Amino acid sequence: MTVTPGAARRTRREPRPGPWRYVAIAVIVLAALTLLDAALTNPNFGWPTVGQYLFSAVMLRGLLLTLELTAIVMVVGSLLGVVLAVMRTSANPFVSRTAWTYIWFFRGTPLLIQVIFWFNIAALFPRIELAVPFGPTLAGIDANALVTPWTAAVLALSLNEGAYMAEIVRGGLLGVDRGQYEAAQALGMRPGRVFRIIMPQAVRTIIPPTANQLVTTFKNTALVSVIGLADLLHSAQVVYALNYQTIPLLIVAACWYLLLTSLLSYVQGLLERKYSKGYAPRSRPVAKEV
Repeated sequence: MTVTPGAARRTRREPRPGPWRYVAIAVIVLAALTLLDAALTNPNFGWPTVGQYLFSAVMLRGLLLTLELTAIVMVVGSLLGVVLAVMRTSANPFVSRTAWTYIWFFRGTPLLIQVIFWFNIAALFPRIELAVPFGPTLAGIDANALVTPWTAAVLALSLNEGAYMAEIVRGGLLGVDRGQYEAAQALGMRPGRVFRIIMPQAVRTIIPPTANQLVTTFKNTALVSVIGLADLLHSAQVVYALNYQTIPLLIVAACWYLLLTSLLSYVQGLLERKYSKGYAPRSRPVAKEV
């Protein structure tokens, strides 16, 4: 006799908890209570100082600059990433290899080195000039006047972000069924028209990792503090250089980073659930023969 799928309802038995489960819970709770006790009873944490500077003007200005930098870098990096992804998937090997070289270089070198390099670009090119190759100079400007700490930060973070976004966008484009490309080409569509058809289908797999990359970019902005840009971390450094309250000011910066990354992670989760609708595998009842 064969049981129909609707009648075959299997009930999974949850494994009976063993003693080691309770041991693990006890160890975790004990460690958490120990850390909490150390944080609350140790006066060196300076919680009054944390409360004093958490919403201070200097920290809020640094936070605002960090958010502005994150937004600009994500926009520029995403646009650059789309261009690089299209180049990377090009049938022209020269174009594809050029994009691959760019991605290889910016993903293979530490971001901190890139930030410092762009800040010190004047040591390599004292003047940035627009000139005809092997010909006269049309225009020029002093590199120190052009590449300020803000410009260096935007350049370093955006160029680096473009390399990572290129791989995210390329993964989304490769996730679209190959038949979509072949059908568009069979209809004689131009590459631009094909891209406008394929890109909306790739958005489903592009947006969730892009949201994750936004969280990473927000944290990476802390690296610009080494070139004196008054972001959130640098603002904390300026304050504790004056009052010598290093740990409390670092806690203030960490609290803002944790708060904003938590909000961004929540938005990321919403986007993942939205764009995974209709694609998540569903468990089906299995018919069994009796």
